[in-house]
Amino acid sequence: MSALTANPRLRATAAFAVMAALLVLVGFAQSWSLALAIINLCLISAIMALGVNIQWGYAGLFNVGIMGFAALGGVAALLVSMPAVPEAWAAGGVNLAFSALALIATIVAIIACMRLMRRGPGRTLAIVVLVVGGFFFIRVFYDPAVTAIEAVDSAKTGYLGGLGLPIVLSWFVGGLFAAGAAWLVGKVALGLRSDYLAIATLGISEIIITMLKNEDWLTRGVKNVTGLPRPVPYEINLQSSDRFIGWVEWLYSGRLADLGDSERAAALQQLVIENSSLFVKLCYAGLFTIVLLVVLMLSVLALNSPWGRMMRAIRDNEVSAGAMGKNVTKRHLQIFVLGSAVVGIAGAMLTTLDGQFTPGTYNPLRFTFLVWVMVIVGGSGNNLGAVIGGFLIWFMWVEAEPVGTWLMGVLTAGMAEDNRLRAHLIDSAQHMRLFVMGLLLLIVLRFSPGGLLPEVVRRQS
Repeated sequence: MSALTANPRLRATAAFAVMAALLVLVGFAQSWSLALAIINLCLISAIMALGVNIQWGYAGLFNVGIMGFAALGGVAALLVSMPAVPEAWAAGGVNLAFSALALIATIVAIIACMRLMRRGPGRTLAIVVLVVGGFFFIRVFYDPAVTAIEAVDSAKTGYLGGLGLPIVLSWFVGGLFAAGAAWLVGKVALGLRSDYLAIATLGISEIIITMLKNEDWLTRGVKNVTGLPRPVPYEINLQSSDRFIGWVEWLYSGRLADLGDSERAAALQQLVIENSSLFVKLCYAGLFTIVLLVVLMLSVLALNSPWGRMMRAIRDNEVSAGAMGKNVTKRHLQIFVLGSAVVGIAGAMLTTLDGQFTPGTYNPLRFTFLVWVMVIVGGSGNNLGAVIGGFLIWFMWVEAEPVGTWLMGVLTAGMAEDNRLRAHLIDSAQHMRLFVMGLLLLIVLRFSPGGLLPEVVRRQS
């Protein structure tokens, strides 16, 4: 045990081996379809945890607006992959373009006012007049455009649609959307103290998600957008593919050999259906693994570079780093944008996996807490720790309820069917998730405050 604790590489190997064993156990005990579904969500969670670890582990930035940036990634998946709605563009496209021009003109006027006028009551009054006047000027074009767009077959569309491009491109665009929003947020909020920064980022996250829920012309709001294109084959197409059927028949040739013709056909059909679902999940897992490895590699290279050492120096002592000539605010903005971009990529991947964009599912407090637990339990400042934290916490989140139900059934096996305590315990199994998360967090913080894979600090002689 002491050797395991002292050797970071051995500790990481043991952690990932245990995680792999747990996933294999789910495959044998429950189903391989469930195991692959968990793996795909674990991969996305690990990428999101890496983004938060970049901000917190590298620079000590306390960002509680994670879900807002993930939602922007989801918007990117929608806007890139869905086909455009020509009728909606014809109904309100012109007015919407004029409203965009009015917005740009207002911003330019405000910037010119700030640069040309001296500080004082006059400049403040001019800016207020420009903001208020610009707001009403924009609404002259914006309101009719929105009304016209949302009236176009609102049961099916009621929005502008997207570009109709491959959805994989949206992963990159989602990172750009999140990075752009993070730049704007950082310009306003990064001068705040850590606790105020957390409040500000949470509030901005709520604003982003509220806008997505209400701007039907852009995202259909709470009506949701379903049927997003896939980057992998569809099950129905695989089930009608002679090549895939032949592959399944070869793979299960031993099981099918002793069956009669009718039984063999029925069994083969069932195996094709089951394996088509597994094949699709494996394709997703392959794509997500590539992205995770690329993000992990870049994160490790950045952390071990002079830039990474500078960021850790700023994290550990901002005053000393500032005294050495480092622009702390600029570096904080840089790391905030980078981490948010990674979260945006993960958000686009999550929407791709779901096949639909549902703004109502983005719960800033609930899932932000979950991602932060991934980083803390895995090991803040350690990229591999963020990955193992993403895998372990999501695995526990999914499996806590079924395991809790099984455990309660075992504990109450000797009780009568109508026993109130038994009924209460079985009904309480659905709340095991939060209990397990809290218990796991307490245990890790008590026995390994740095996480399962603590940050490795290399001292130079």
